[in-house]
Amino acid sequence: MADPRFSGSGVALVTPFDERGVHEATLRALVRFHHREGTDALVVCGSTGEAATMSPDEQRRAVEIVVDENAGRLPVVAGCGGSDTAAVARLAVRAREAGADAVLVSAPPYNKPTQRGLVAHYRAILDAADLPVIIYNVPGRTSVNVLPATIAELAADDRVIGVKEACGDISQVAELARLTGDRLRLWSGNDDQIIPILALGGHGVISVLANVAPRDTARMVREFLAGNVAAARALQLRYLPVIAALFAEPNPIPVKAAVEWLGFDVGPLRPPLTPVSPAIRERLVEALTAAGIRPEG
Repeated sequence: MADPRFSGSGVALVTPFDERGVHEATLRALVRFHHREGTDALVVCGSTGEAATMSPDEQRRAVEIVVDENAGRLPVVAGCGGSDTAAVARLAVRAREAGADAVLVSAPPYNKPTQRGLVAHYRAILDAADLPVIIYNVPGRTSVNVLPATIAELAADDRVIGVKEACGDISQVAELARLTGDRLRLWSGNDDQIIPILALGGHGVISVLANVAPRDTARMVREFLAGNVAAARALQLRYLPVIAALFAEPNPIPVKAAVEWLGFDVGPLRPPLTPVSPAIRERLVEALTAAGIRPEG
C-alpha cells in the first residue's frame, strides 16, 4: 500500500463519463498523464469528480480503475461524502475493497450537524473504513464548518492522518495548525491559498488546478518546502488568473471543459450541472494559454 501521507500535489481528478457510466479508457489516460507530469497523489470521486451524481457502484469502479492503472506508484485517496452517516460508511468500505490507500471524508451536507455530531460522524467512518482518513472541511459546499477544536479532538485517533482545509479563513487554518502541530498533515483545499497554508506548516494541496497544470502545481509545493520561497510564490501568482477562471462557474464545470480542451475525452457533466458558458470558456482558454498550457499532443 502506498503511503497516503503525501507531501505535494494531490490532484482532485475529474471523472470521465460516457453513455455506460465511467469512461475507463480516459480515466486510465488521466492517471498516466499525472504519472508523467509529477503529481504526488490521485484523489478520485471527490467534488471535482462529480461523486454526488455517481452511484456507489460507479464510485467503486472509478476507484478500481485508478488503483489498477496506478499500480502502486502514488497514493490513491477515495472521496466519501454524503448526508447519511451509514451510507458514507458503506462508501468507505467499498473504497477499501477497491484498493484505496485512504479516504477523504467531507462533513455531511444539508443536515448541518453540531460539532458533536461531526465527531460521531467521523468516528463511525473511521470504524467502518479500516483505512486512514483525511478530514475535508469545505463549508461552502456543506454549510457546516469543522472547527479546529473538533479536528484536534478527532486527531487523537491515529487513523486520522490529515485535513484538506478549504474554509478559506487563514486565521482558522492558523488555529488548526496551532492545535494539531505535527499530528496531522495539512493540505490546502483552495488553489489560491497554497503558499499561505504551506507557510503555516502545510504539506501541500489537494488541487483542482493540478488537472491542467500538474507539473507546476507539484513544483510550487516542492519549491516552497525546499526553501525556495520566491520561486514558489512566483508560481502561485502566475496561476491566479487560471485559478480564477477555473472557479468562475461552480467546480467542476470549468475544469472539466479545460481537461477536454487539453485533449482528453472526459464526456459530459451530469445534471444538474450544465456545460460551461461560452464567455467563461473563452476566458478559461485565454488564461490557460497565457500561463503556457497547451493541449496534449
